[in-house]
Amino acid sequence: MTKNWIALLASAAAGLLFSAAALASSGGHLLQAGNDLSDKASLQRGAALYMNYCSGCHSLKFLRYQRMAEDLGLTEEEVMGNLNFTGAKYGEQIQVTMHNADGKEWFGNAPPDLSLISRVRGSDWIYTYLKSFYLDDTRALGWNNQLFKNVSMPNPLWDLQGLQHAEFGAPDAAGERHPERLVVTSAGRLSAADFDQTVRDITNFLEYAGEPAALKRQALGVWVILFLVVLSFLAYLLKQEYWTDVH
Repeated sequence: MTKNWIALLASAAAGLLFSAAALASSGGHLLQAGNDLSDKASLQRGAALYMNYCSGCHSLKFLRYQRMAEDLGLTEEEVMGNLNFTGAKYGEQIQVTMHNADGKEWFGNAPPDLSLISRVRGSDWIYTYLKSFYLDDTRALGWNNQLFKNVSMPNPLWDLQGLQHAEFGAPDAAGERHPERLVVTSAGRLSAADFDQTVRDITNFLEYAGEPAALKRQALGVWVILFLVVLSFLAYLLKQEYWTDVH
């Protein structure tokens, strides 16, 4: 039994070391997203931003338009008129019109579905990733990413953020230079604060898309806690009544 526990702890430690190494290789420190699933206005903005800037390439095949409308407080007319660009029916999943073959030809790989990206990577990773694109003329599409080195997609939000360049540090032992700081050298349509909020809204929406039931679970949790408080109070009164007879 002791050996099993030692093996389990060793595996867990190895997993933590692997995660740390993976994080370091993908660009290092993650920014704090600070998103809030209870902010329905943010979720609505995030849905609009995602559909306009991301859904041309990335599907959300585990989320239906109807479910999104119900959860985010949108009408069928708003969703179908403003957020549906594929001609899908109201009860269908959020898909893309791009064929996988086209994605492979244009980007080297078919763009992945993002339904579970927040559960796999985490919200802080998404937030940091969307803020970490920089111009790189050595890449086929002209873009790279500090968090995800040699990413095969361009910056979808460049017109909002502006053009960002990297400042590189000294070469490492292998002779490679890594970006240490990113600087916006040509302003976009949004201020830095407004762009941060834009990325936070998209991150918020993707966290919701990864687990739509989380909204209802959070709302239900308040009532569960209140029920337990009332139940505990009644149990206390019952206990007092029983002990009155004992005394």
